[in-house]
Amino acid sequence: MPLKAAILDDYQQVAMKVADWSPVAKEVELKVFTEALGPSDKVIAALKGCAIVCLMRERTPFGKDVINALPELKLIVTSGMRNAAIDIAAAAARGVPVCGTESLGPPTAELAFGLMLELARKIGIENARLKNGAKWQSTLGIDLYGKTLGIIGLGKLGARVARIANACEMKVIAWSQNLTADRAKEAGATLVSKEELLKQSDFVTIHLQLSPRTRGLIGAAELALMKPTAYFINTSRGPIADEKAIEAALKARKIAGAAIDVYDVEPLPIDHPFRYLDNIVITPHLGYVTAENYKRFYGQMVENIRAWLDGKPIRVIAAK
Repeated sequence: MPLKAAILDDYQQVAMKVADWSPVAKEVELKVFTEALGPSDKVIAALKGCAIVCLMRERTPFGKDVINALPELKLIVTSGMRNAAIDIAAAAARGVPVCGTESLGPPTAELAFGLMLELARKIGIENARLKNGAKWQSTLGIDLYGKTLGIIGLGKLGARVARIANACEMKVIAWSQNLTADRAKEAGATLVSKEELLKQSDFVTIHLQLSPRTRGLIGAAELALMKPTAYFINTSRGPIADEKAIEAALKARKIAGAAIDVYDVEPLPIDHPFRYLDNIVITPHLGYVTAENYKRFYGQMVENIRAWLDGKPIRVIAAK
């Protein structure tokens, strides 16, 4: 009898199209969920009897309560090699391996820059106006050339954003807790303090992992340091920046605008204040959502399941 397996949060309904699931088809009965399941009790009810669960990174919380309520669970597979939504220690205690996949870096860096261009040139706004019958131009954009970009977090993603910014002849400055002047220089940026970065930048973009020390890193005090002509961009993780503080700064016109791709609660609630502000660009967590990345995610999920079925799990994420 085939093992029951669930693929969660396939919002674009592409999981079965971008990967070849035939290597596991005889031994696994797949069920695809195309919408968020909701709170833990609904997740548990929907996954009753499942031996394998495939998760898209940090969409559905998969904590100890969920793991321990699924006695048939034998394997968890996630996109990416990190997923803060999974209690990996709880899975390990149950003897349930958690296997990950590789992830492409360019999509998120490209989105961050796309959001920057939207803030600067109002491309989407003018497109919508023309399609709604406007005669011609209404907005006045600004150049990226010569502007200062402040990058908070200069790892692989931040460094890629720095390279794009340098190609646009922007001035690039950066800060993170462990960043050195030499590492910043290698990435094409200048190391400054967090306070100076916020004060000097025309655009501030976040590229950090969510952790206890980065949660709430940007709040009202930090936003107050920014210039009233500056823009704030977050394509990293919602809780790194205080949503209430962003909302207040935008409403009071303390900053020129923001572009946000990640949120405290996802999918974004219908009544969320960000949906009703005129100086914010919002996108539905598109950072890693590209055909190329999804082919890697789902393709390697198949590989992970096949390897586990063969008794040789691969890409196992160790509990810390």
